[in-house]
Amino acid sequence: MADNQFNPTKRLKKLTPTFVITILVVLVAITAALSSFFVVDATEQAVVTRLGKYSRTVGAGLQFKLPFGLDRNYNVPSNVVQTEQFGFKTISTAGIQGGIYENNITEESRMLTGDLNIVDVEWIIQYKIVDPAAWLFNVKDRTKTIRDISQSVLNMLVGDRAILDVMGSERSAIESQAQILMNENFNQLGLGIDVLTVKLQNIVPPAGVQDAFEDVNKAIQDMNRFINEGKEAYNTEIPKAQGEADRQIQVAQGYAVERVNKALGDVARFNAVYEEYRKSPNVTRERLYIETMEEVFNSKENSTLIDGELDNVLPVKTLAGGAQ
Repeated sequence: MADNQFNPTKRLKKLTPTFVITILVVLVAITAALSSFFVVDATEQAVVTRLGKYSRTVGAGLQFKLPFGLDRNYNVPSNVVQTEQFGFKTISTAGIQGGIYENNITEESRMLTGDLNIVDVEWIIQYKIVDPAAWLFNVKDRTKTIRDISQSVLNMLVGDRAILDVMGSERSAIESQAQILMNENFNQLGLGIDVLTVKLQNIVPPAGVQDAFEDVNKAIQDMNRFINEGKEAYNTEIPKAQGEADRQIQVAQGYAVERVNKALGDVARFNAVYEEYRKSPNVTRERLYIETMEEVFNSKENSTLIDGELDNVLPVKTLAGGAQ
């Protein structure tokens, strides 16, 4: 009886076809359930293909797809700003200060300027994926395409300018034009990205002539400093001189008004005397004589009387100063 209880043959006879089919159905159901859902992160979008062809693009969250590989999902970091470095490479290492190490790549950073000088340019671009489907399917080697186009654009812009302009005043113009040209090229290729920033980092001449260019830069800085000092002195002295000139003009104008008014007063007084003289010449003549003599005798200075009928001048000192 014990032998019959543990007989494997009798146990296998209990596995009926219905039981096997039930187990298979359960397994298929579990597999279908597991392959029908996928999760999209908040920083991603997912491209879903059906039988190898593009079906749709979905956003963040728990998403559904057809099971058993009929639908496949490809999560794309569309909400992440990605960076490409040119002319240098930042490597995280534990054995170096701060865990950061910069390795120069001179082959892609060395460029020829418009005045036939060689310069090493380091730059970065930052971009976001704006069309996940185009990003996945339109271009095969996406990273190489981005780097080749970026390098081509920078070479063209640097080659149109003199080295001092590249190192100085034209940096911002190069950055803005490079961003526009890169986006135009990427749009033509249908790469599905948008360049947000192009930033020039170090722009230096080759090591053999770097000292000479540093001297040139120092001279340019000195020149700009002298120009700024001259402008500052100009802005200080010119308003001061202008104020002094305005003051002198106002003084002259006041003096002119005073002289004109005095002259007008003298003319008015003369005309009034002349009118009186015309009315009564003798009386006016005597009055003028008396007024003149009073003015002479009232003067505080020493007075001198001249007699027209005598040959000598007679000083009369006692007439001045109120003598008795």
